[in-house]
Amino acid sequence: MRPTTVSDGTSLRLKAIGVLLSLFVGAALATLGLLPWLITGMRLLLQNLWAVQTPPEQMPIALLPFSQYALTLLVAMIVMGSGLAGCFARATRANLGRSAPGAITVGVVVVQAIAVVQTTLTLSRGLSETSTAELYLTALVAGTVAAILIGILVLLLIARPPKAGAAVGLSIAGVLAGAWLGGIILPFGTVATDSHTVLLGALRWLPAIIVGLAVVWCGFGTSGKLFAVVGSLLVLWIGPAAFTAISAAAGTRVLAGRPAEMAAYGAQVFGGALGFRGGSLALVVLAVIVVVLGIAMRRLDRRRRPVG
Repeated sequence: MRPTTVSDGTSLRLKAIGVLLSLFVGAALATLGLLPWLITGMRLLLQNLWAVQTPPEQMPIALLPFSQYALTLLVAMIVMGSGLAGCFARATRANLGRSAPGAITVGVVVVQAIAVVQTTLTLSRGLSETSTAELYLTALVAGTVAAILIGILVLLLIARPPKAGAAVGLSIAGVLAGAWLGGIILPFGTVATDSHTVLLGALRWLPAIIVGLAVVWCGFGTSGKLFAVVGSLLVLWIGPAAFTAISAAAGTRVLAGRPAEMAAYGAQVFGGALGFRGGSLALVVLAVIVVVLGIAMRRLDRRRRPVG
């Protein structure tokens, strides 16, 4: 058996430092993902099923905006935190080693799990003791856990070497980028001004630009990349429509407690959102335009490069 040398000990220490650094970065980026909520002061939103009437300024502190009116923002914060962590893992994989993506993922999940547990306990203490309130809390927790799992998938897709998977991961995160930035520009509960309206209107097109750039970066060279391109465009087409439908159905107070009618209304909104009037198809068209322009610029750049 070969004795442990000084260089082996140094290597182990460097590896341990890299793992700890990756854990810290993962936790920090997950926290950054929660920024749109952190800047509001984190007062739990008023709840329709709250047991005791409470003014907004006296609602308890919660690490996540558990509310049927903030579903898109909730998912966007979790997935964007994971997406940012995936980008960091991909950019630094040559320096931090193979264990970095796993450690970064653990850091992200720990922060997000703490946020879910704290918010769940806070909400459960204040909700009325009814079956409707229990169903409401269960649905919020289940949806948040699903968002965390999607975020892990996004993180790992972006962090791993294949461009095809990374393009899909970037597209999923890109679909939610507008909602995340919108939550920073106009914090939840803030009254919008004319400048806010203009900025939020421009942010509507951000997902299409991100997906288009991801497709250009990925390319079409292999069958895997071609499938990734199609998948990215499908994510852009279906994702915003799905969030619009879920937010509309869940945010309609008169349908609370009537899940069948809520699902039917959501399906109706989803179908309408898939077209040009709903906005999703227009996003796909813009993404295709970005792809065409990006490919044209790439070819033009290659022609300008000197030969030899």
